[in-house]
Amino acid sequence: MKLTALPCLCADVFDGTNEIRPGGEALNFAAHACTFADVEVTLLGVIGQDAYGQAILDAIADKPINARHIRIDAAQTTANNYTYLTPEGDRYYKPDSWNGKILEDIHLTEEERSIIAASDVVFIHFWASCFQEVLALKKQHGFKLAVDFDVYRDFAHMAQLAADIDFFMISGEEELLHHFQDFSTHHDGLFNMSLGAAGSVTYHCGQEYRVAAEKVDTIVDTTGCGDSYHAGFVCSYMQNGDIVKAMQKGSRIAAETLSHFGGF
Repeated sequence: MKLTALPCLCADVFDGTNEIRPGGEALNFAAHACTFADVEVTLLGVIGQDAYGQAILDAIADKPINARHIRIDAAQTTANNYTYLTPEGDRYYKPDSWNGKILEDIHLTEEERSIIAASDVVFIHFWASCFQEVLALKKQHGFKLAVDFDVYRDFAHMAQLAADIDFFMISGEEELLHHFQDFSTHHDGLFNMSLGAAGSVTYHCGQEYRVAAEKVDTIVDTTGCGDSYHAGFVCSYMQNGDIVKAMQKGSRIAAETLSHFGGF
């Protein structure tokens, strides 16, 4: 199975330390997807020619991820999130913590379009600047499309997109589930909502599937928890077509992610 993840590659940079922790939705997703047997993972995105970009490449150097097509733009800085720590070690951010200019206007190259077109499944975040380009390629080539809508709440707009998305994923609350149930009565995709400690729910053809969250004794860091769940859910379902097993796999990987710092 050929899987492509794009385009958010970034780094958490910790104030007062030398720590750079690679992450971003696409990077976290790819790092977990590549642990599945018979899944060929290609990672697309843009990084700068700097320490942050090098940290991202170093973090996946020992993983079976095709990173040869990641673009390097020497004129820009790799996307990064400057993280501050309280005396107790808790993280906080300032209004100017996020520097993601390099991600704001990504247009796919012909090579990237060819890679995406030849994929069996493509993962992308809804906020990605190249989302519409990927959606157009999906309509043309028919690969499975997995989209993380995160905390987006314009359900009227989502309804317009639902017909073309195979894995429609969001972080939500119980009171929002009726939107996904409605979508599933009109479209063939899997409409999956993560409910944090309350587990996750998927709707397919009007039917509801619920899976409890895996128990975690100590939560170390929530970074990348949703991305890791999505990787387990998408890859497992692509391989065996079982919704409940796919949700359970996602929950297990998410629980493992909660037990350590960083998204992978």
